[in-house]
Amino acid sequence: MSVELKLDATVRSDQGKGASRRLRRAKQIPGILYGAGKKPVSLTLDEEQVLRLMREEAFFSQILDVKVKGKRTEKAILKDLQRHPFKPLVTHMDLLRIKAGEKMRQSVPIHFLNQETATGVKVGGGVVHHDAIEVEVECLPEDLPAAIDIDISELEMGSSIHLSDVTPPEGVVFPGLDAETDHDPVLVSIHAPRKAVEEEDEEAEGEADGESPTEGGDEGSDGEESS
Repeated sequence: MSVELKLDATVRSDQGKGASRRLRRAKQIPGILYGAGKKPVSLTLDEEQVLRLMREEAFFSQILDVKVKGKRTEKAILKDLQRHPFKPLVTHMDLLRIKAGEKMRQSVPIHFLNQETATGVKVGGGVVHHDAIEVEVECLPEDLPAAIDIDISELEMGSSIHLSDVTPPEGVVFPGLDAETDHDPVLVSIHAPRKAVEEEDEEAEGEADGESPTEGGDEGSDGEESS
């Protein structure tokens, strides 16, 4: 069942660190709503509601309904979320308004499909390495995908999938691709397990070490025969 991505907020008039500390002690989170050519609005958000929504992947990438008390509901995305350095607390939230009919940029999660049955894993015994867990997209608000699905079932050992290998959904482009600078990031790859690589390195070192004594022994033997 999909979760309703809705935030209830009130306009906040108190500013400064002291006011923010008082809010957090009252189980509330200070935030700001800005963008779309409108004046920024300082907000107070309910901590319990925010923490509940943070359990949902979509909260970090999808469009939210921000219902400001006494005002109409506005569409926005989470642009920044600041956390306490060592406590499980959110200290501030930045919300960016979304304007209908205007293209937006947002990072969405990548879902890698068929990882366990990928050729490089099932046949080659390799390990899947996620070089990226999200990708930036550009699109109209109504075209914003929940995620980018990438099927890696045919990915072989030692191979990788680049951003240019992925076909974006209709109405969506990947601004991270840059033909001029040849910027084409790797998203996922399959490599040999680290243990196997370490064993190969050890074998190679052992062979290298084994050659020196043999050569030295031959020289010694030749020396004895000559004498």
